[in-house]
Amino acid sequence: MIEDTPGPDAARRALLDAASTLLAEEGAEALTVRRIAARAGCSTMLVYSRLGGKHGVMEALYIEGFERLADALRSGRRTADPVSDLRVCAQRYRKFALANPTYYAVMFERAVPDFEPSFEAKMVASRTLDVLADRVQRAIDAGVFPAHDARGVAACLWSNNHGVLSLELKRVGPPDIDWAKCFDQVVDVMLAGLAAN
Repeated sequence: MIEDTPGPDAARRALLDAASTLLAEEGAEALTVRRIAARAGCSTMLVYSRLGGKHGVMEALYIEGFERLADALRSGRRTADPVSDLRVCAQRYRKFALANPTYYAVMFERAVPDFEPSFEAKMVASRTLDVLADRVQRAIDAGVFPAHDARGVAACLWSNNHGVLSLELKRVGPPDIDWAKCFDQVVDVMLAGLAAN
C-alpha cells in the first residue's frame, strides 16, 4: 500500500503514474478516483487528500507535463548559433512528445474532454512557451530574424511542431511517411522562412 510509503512525494508519484497508465491503456473513461486508487494500490481517500480527486489528478498531470517539457527545452548548452539552437529545441520538443505521449495528450489534445485546466495551470503552460520565446529573441537580437514579437514567432514554431507531431503520434497518413524527416523539413522551412523575412 502506498499509504505506508514514506513521504507525500512517493504517494503523489504513484497516483500520477497510475492515472497516466490508465489513460494510455484504457482511455479517459477509465479515469475514475476508484480506478486510479486501485491501480496505485491505495485508498480513494488518498487520491482526495493528496490531489483533490480526479480533477486534481488531471491538473497535476497537465502541470507536470509542461514542467517536463520546459526542462527538456532548457536542457543542453547554448551555442553561438541561435538558429541551430532553435533547431535543437525543436528536436527536444519532438523527443518529449514521443517519450511522453500520455502527458502530451493531456496537455494538447484534450485527452480527458471534461478536464479544464485552472488559470494557474495555464500560466505554467504559458511560461513553457516563454522558454521557446527566449530562444527566438536571441535570433532577433543577433539580427538573424527580423524584429517581430518573439512570443508570437514562438507560437508559430510551436504550432508547426505540434501539427507534425500530432499526426505522427496518432499514426495518421500513409504508412511510408518518415515522420522524423518530415518534422526536420518542416522545422527547417519555418526557420529559413523567418530568417528570409
